[in-house]
Amino acid sequence: MQIPESWLRAFVDPALSTEELAHLLTMSGLEVESCAPVAAPFSGVVVARVLSVERHPDADKLSVCRVDAGGAPLQIVCGAPNVRAGMKAPLARVGAKLPGIEIRAAKLRGVDSQGMLCSARELGLSEDHSGLLEIDPAAPVGGDVRALLELDDQVLTLKLTPNRADCLSVLGVAREVAALTGARLAGHEAPAVAAASDARHPVRITHPGCGRFAGRVIRGVDAAAPTPEWMKRRLERAGQRSISALVDVTNYVMLELGRPLHVYDLDKLRGPIDVRWGRKGERVLLLNEQEVEVDESVLCITDDSGVIGLAGIMGGDSTKADSATRNVFLESAFFFPEAVAGRARRYNFTSDASHRFERGVDFDNNVAGIERATRLILEICGGAPGPTEDLVARLPERRPVRMRVARAQKVIGVAIAAEEMAAVFTRLALPFEWEGETFVVTPPSYRFDLEIEEDLIEEVARVHGFEKIPAHPPRAPARMSAVPEARRSLHAVRERLAACDYQEVVNFSFVEPQWEADFAGEAQPIRLLNPIASQLSVMRSSLIGSLVANLRYNAARKQPRIRAFEVGRVFLRDPAEKDGPLAVAGIRQPLRVAAAAYGAALDEQWGSAPRPVDFFDVKSDLEALLWPRVPRFEAAAHPALHPGRSARVLLDGEPAGWVGELHPAWQQKYELAQPVALFELEAASLEVAPLPRPSEPSKFPPVVRDIALLVDAGIPVQALLDAIGAQKPAIVRDVTLFDLYQGKNLPEGRKSLAFRVVMQHTARTLTDAEADAARDALVELLARRFSATLRS
Repeated sequence: MQIPESWLRAFVDPALSTEELAHLLTMSGLEVESCAPVAAPFSGVVVARVLSVERHPDADKLSVCRVDAGGAPLQIVCGAPNVRAGMKAPLARVGAKLPGIEIRAAKLRGVDSQGMLCSARELGLSEDHSGLLEIDPAAPVGGDVRALLELDDQVLTLKLTPNRADCLSVLGVAREVAALTGARLAGHEAPAVAAASDARHPVRITHPGCGRFAGRVIRGVDAAAPTPEWMKRRLERAGQRSISALVDVTNYVMLELGRPLHVYDLDKLRGPIDVRWGRKGERVLLLNEQEVEVDESVLCITDDSGVIGLAGIMGGDSTKADSATRNVFLESAFFFPEAVAGRARRYNFTSDASHRFERGVDFDNNVAGIERATRLILEICGGAPGPTEDLVARLPERRPVRMRVARAQKVIGVAIAAEEMAAVFTRLALPFEWEGETFVVTPPSYRFDLEIEEDLIEEVARVHGFEKIPAHPPRAPARMSAVPEARRSLHAVRERLAACDYQEVVNFSFVEPQWEADFAGEAQPIRLLNPIASQLSVMRSSLIGSLVANLRYNAARKQPRIRAFEVGRVFLRDPAEKDGPLAVAGIRQPLRVAAAAYGAALDEQWGSAPRPVDFFDVKSDLEALLWPRVPRFEAAAHPALHPGRSARVLLDGEPAGWVGELHPAWQQKYELAQPVALFELEAASLEVAPLPRPSEPSKFPPVVRDIALLVDAGIPVQALLDAIGAQKPAIVRDVTLFDLYQGKNLPEGRKSLAFRVVMQHTARTLTDAEADAARDALVELLARRFSATLRS
């Protein structure tokens, strides 16, 4: 929002400099993003009247002019195509300083020139250099151009928050300045203009999305009349270009009072105006030359010919006022924000009107806007106005808002007296009543942002002055919290994964539906009602899809070795889940940890031959991550994983996640040239860290025995290890599998397993007899449980 300071001070003129005023507005919540002069500094430029114009004797595009700048006539060589006798234009005298140039006496093609007639660009006013800047014929010759055009005026650019729609006008900001400074607010009254005829135009409101519709007929206007220079200047400095007198008046009133208006050519209207919902198939050509199709969700302005405008957004081309217009109908309506919000963006454009109506427009100044516009039209274009007709269907209910004094003092942190709070509400023109220690405030028609107690507390704080609120550091008793030894933080989990050469990634929780089908086997994922992108339309139930996308992205950019992990939430349907601060009814959101490896198992080096990463590399990383807990792995199928290279991870007998290689079909589909090994675990299982158990180390040498056994091919190795662990002799410290053989020279349906048994005693050296007895006990145990036999 751009506001010329001179326009603002016409309403309220506090005894503050421009910088002080900008600082005050910023500290009260209306951030002044910039404050810049209308024009760059220059001096020595005066109003000059062109007395005569003659052709240059030696140049086709130059003219030799005699000008009167107050004193003896001056000879000026000029190249502007619009120079003519009798016009007034800025003249930079010899010695004048313009932006980037100093004027000196010169000869142009042999003709003396005693200065320069200036365009708008040469004065730094705009980029227009098509001709001389023409000055009002009534301007005094020799007068200072800078003072005449008010070029020392400053333009304040406000960065308004969406809730402060009341400040989208000069009057709205002036109210704020008056409340903050105590200066008198003046010049905002709009006295009624008496009707000179009985001309009317019928209006009806079929749908209450339009709460109020005021209108007025003005006959006999001169639509081709030029817009006054003072109005053009204010509009341009507020960011609006001048179009025509009638349109400029409506824009001026919108910027001044915050009241969007629309002017129709009365002779182009066909029957009464009706405000109703659109009908499917109806189309309208708008003023921006865009043709749109409306439907039953778009509020429209219509007549007997159909749609002639989008309510609160933009008028139609078929009824616009142009230079040939003689009779007009002024519209000043109130549309509810919910009836306008989002409609303009649906058609890929926005307008000043929709920007205001979406946020809330004062519904009590419809008639004031009509009267102000009528007066300006009569002054500029003439005409005979009819009576103002005001049709009210339904207006917003202004519900009183209660504010407790004690609550306000607690939130602000300063014991502001109740009397000062009352003074704040009075200065802001907020009607209130006292009820004990509570203020009951009725928001005015232009304050749509006052709805709850905190809104009123904010008003008190900002008018009191945020700078007056002392800054105290928070005070809290410092206590050392015990670190639970049996728990591990997710930060520690991240550190372990980073130590295993993985890099952390952070992905969106919303993913492509196909990822859910491929990697989670989820045909009915949780869908988003309003996705940020059409492809990211569902919530993920697994982290695998996101990691595969990360691998694919980096592999496509020729990264030879990629290791990535993510700690994030997944979203699962669970009817037992209740609403909560971080939960949604029926949806469980557990944290998971997943990692994926792609490419070479090790960085290229001379010490080992290159090989691709595989299941056992990632399994080793997973075991390191879980240590000191020892996971169990059981073969199982997962939609994302290779059918023969996937396993369910068990901790204390409970499922905790999955590990395996990516399914070959997905590897091919997602254009990954090498296998991908990955795992996904519940984060809760990683946060458990059992306390270490002390054991006595032995100072005596261990005894090692190897056992080669034949067992049925269908018996898992883990079953044998579990049996050994449950019933092994006391001196057996460790049993590991070091060889598996299946093939020739073995009975059909059998496999050979070779175990290394490490035995040790804490008090003495073991004898061979004790070691052999322990080995034989293990062989007998496995023979009894699994029909194992020693391999000869």
